[in-house]
Amino acid sequence: MANRVLVTGANGFVGSALCRLLQDSGCLVRGAVHKRADCAPREHAGPDGVERVALHDQSSEDETRHRLHGVDVIIHLAGRVHVMTDPAPDPLHEFRKVNVLWTERLARVAASEGVRRFVYLSSIKVNGEQSVVPFTEQDAPNPQEPYSVSKWEAEQALATVSSRTGLETVVIRSPLVYGPGVGGNFLQLLNFLGKGIPLPLAGVENLRSLIYRENLVNALSRCVHDRLAAGQTYLVSDGEDLSTSELIRRLGEALGLRVRLWPLPLPMLRGLGKIVGKQAVIDRLFGSLQVNSSKIRRELDWHPLVSVDQGLTETAAWFRT
Repeated sequence: MANRVLVTGANGFVGSALCRLLQDSGCLVRGAVHKRADCAPREHAGPDGVERVALHDQSSEDETRHRLHGVDVIIHLAGRVHVMTDPAPDPLHEFRKVNVLWTERLARVAASEGVRRFVYLSSIKVNGEQSVVPFTEQDAPNPQEPYSVSKWEAEQALATVSSRTGLETVVIRSPLVYGPGVGGNFLQLLNFLGKGIPLPLAGVENLRSLIYRENLVNALSRCVHDRLAAGQTYLVSDGEDLSTSELIRRLGEALGLRVRLWPLPLPMLRGLGKIVGKQAVIDRLFGSLQVNSSKIRRELDWHPLVSVDQGLTETAAWFRT
């Protein structure tokens, strides 16, 4: 019998691709979206067979039970996302309301409704903001800002629900996700390159892990089907880490553009970042954040289907259109 899988955040950057993959793999997919207006099948999907329902952090417990009826597995992607400048007076409180309390409530209701497994998309930021050596699942969590604190607290809440109910939980911690349709800082970088803006990043020698969207959704799908995933936490990545300068060069090649990089001493760049209030951006540009994904490769025989160069080429092709 096919798994009936509910995906929260089904119309998002990752969720839309995940629903397509699950549908293609034979699952019966129910896509949870925030707005009731989004429940009609989207034009791009056509007759995709994905049932869309309104489900979010403000949904009542009765509404949640109704949406989860008949579901075997939940993949929880939706949440309050990280932003560089948070307007909320108490960001941690706002993150906890959505990322912790809703996740815990959803898991608790899921267990009472007979859902077998709960797959949670977390963040590598649970491990920390920067790495000296690649992070592994055995490293002690070290979240350092409200978003990552909320993701770690959500993981702990899921562990508590699991211990009390028997609900199988799987946690995926992901680094930066890119691919066609990407937004945020990655899109901003593409815009800079597209405008030919010279960047003072020639001397950056950090290493950062990335994951192409199709590689991530493939890993999430594997966690639906593989019995060995129950109770596990996995770190995932494309398997090739790039410095910021190398990422820019490869993106330039994929875009068919001449990249203009010039060197500026790191202390000077950090000083400029403090002056303009962009210290966090500078830290992300120059710090290393590497992931060791050997556990999921070994235990679930998962391997990225798309190389970094292929992923950057597909992303560049989307951007050019």
